Amino acid sequence: MTNVKRAGGAALARAALAGNPSDGYGGAVLAVTLPAWRARAQAVPAAEPEIAPANELVEATVRRFARELGPAGLETAVQWSTSIPQRVGLGSSSALVIAVVRALCELHGLELEPDRLAAFALAVENEDLGIVAGLQDRVAQAYEGLTFMDFGAGGENGSGPHGTYEQLDPALLPPIVIAWRTDAAGHSGDIPAALHARHRGGEPLVAAAMRELADAARGARDALVEGDLGRFATSVDRTFDLRRGLVELDPLCVEMIELARASGASANYTGSGGAIVAICPDTSRLEVVVRALSELGCEVARA
Repeated sequence: MTNVKRAGGAALARAALAGNPSDGYGGAVLAVTLPAWRARAQAVPAAEPEIAPANELVEATVRRFARELGPAGLETAVQWSTSIPQRVGLGSSSALVIAVVRALCELHGLELEPDRLAAFALAVENEDLGIVAGLQDRVAQAYEGLTFMDFGAGGENGSGPHGTYEQLDPALLPPIVIAWRTDAAGHSGDIPAALHARHRGGEPLVAAAMRELADAARGARDALVEGDLGRFATSVDRTFDLRRGLVELDPLCVEMIELARASGASANYTGSGGAIVAICPDTSRLEVVVRALSELGCEVARA
C-alpha cells in the first residue's frame, strides 16, 4: 500500500467584499480568500469510485470529471475533509468541489487553468445538482488571494458566465473581521434561486440593483488601487444596503451588520447569509468590532 499513488488538492474559504450577488447577472464582484479555513481532498486509484465520507457534491464532481476530462476518474477513491464553517456563506461547497478537482487532476496528470477550473466547479453545482449559484466563489477560489471579477466584460451581449479577472495585492485591504452565527446558517441556494426567478421574470428592481451592485464592486476595486479606504468602505456598505432592498434578510444577520457598523466598521454579507465581513479602518477599531460581535454570541476571526 505504501507504493499506491496518492494525490491531494485543497481550496480556501472566501469572502465577497463588494458587488455580491451580481455575479450571476453579468455584474462584478470583489472577493478575497481566507487561508484560515480550507477544504482538502485526497485521491488514490481504486477499482470503482469510493467517496469517504459519502457526499453528493464529491460524487457529482467525480462523475463530471470522468465524463469531461477522463473516464479514469471513475477508478478513484476520494477522501475529503473541511475546516470551513458550513452553510454560512463562506464558499464551503465550492471549495470542496475545487479541492476534489485539484486532487483528481494531480492523480490523473491533468491541469486546468483557473478560469476553466472555476467554470467546471460551477457546472457541477448548476448543471449536475440543480443548485443556483454564480461564478464568483469559484473564480475567487481558483485564483486565490484578492480577485476583482467583472462578469459584464465577456460572453454573449457582455453578460455571459465568463468575464475578466484581475488579481490584486491583498495588502491593499484594511483590517478585516469575519463573523458568523451558527443559528443563522441556511441553504446557500434558497435566496439565490428566488432572486434568479425574479430576474428571469424581468423585475425592474432586480435588474437595476444588479447594475448598482456591479458599480459598487468596480468602485471598491478602484478605491483600493487608489488607496482610498473611505471610498472602499462606502462600496462595501452600499453592497449590503442594495441586498437589503432586494430580499428579506435574516434578522440575526442584519443584527451582526448593524452592530459592526455601530462599532465603526463597514460590513457586508460574505456570501448568501450567515457570515459577515467587517472592514475596519485600523487595528484598534478591529479589536472593538471583535469584542462587540463576540459579546453578541458570534464566532469571530481576524482575517
